[in-house]
Amino acid sequence: MNESVGSVSGPDFIALQVRDVEAAARFYESKLGLTRAPAAPPGAVVFTTSPIPFAVREPLPGVDLESGQRPGNGVALWLKCDDAQALHDFLAEAGVEILRAPAPSPFGLTFTLVDLDGYAVTMHDAG
Repeated sequence: MNESVGSVSGPDFIALQVRDVEAAARFYESKLGLTRAPAAPPGAVVFTTSPIPFAVREPLPGVDLESGQRPGNGVALWLKCDDAQALHDFLAEAGVEILRAPAPSPFGLTFTLVDLDGYAVTMHDAG
């Protein structure tokens, strides 16, 4: 990895992409006892889990939860990095598929890439 891009420190946020955010949130509250965090980004419900926040959210572009297969592609993995824009530029130049261009969010600058197996991985900086 190019040192000028920075390093990835590991998982920082876990979200499941679901068909109905409110129904899924009620399930996790009533069945698993999770508690909603006081604030969440649009289209998501975040729970007060520790040490890593967990959420249910609307699907990202290209995710088909109606395919009839177990929705393994419905898992959204977020990784924290030092500089999301620099990492995006490095990966785009290297030919890595980018699903969502860098954009500001409550978690800092984010973008979503596709790994070699087709998983969508959202990268974000500290914000």
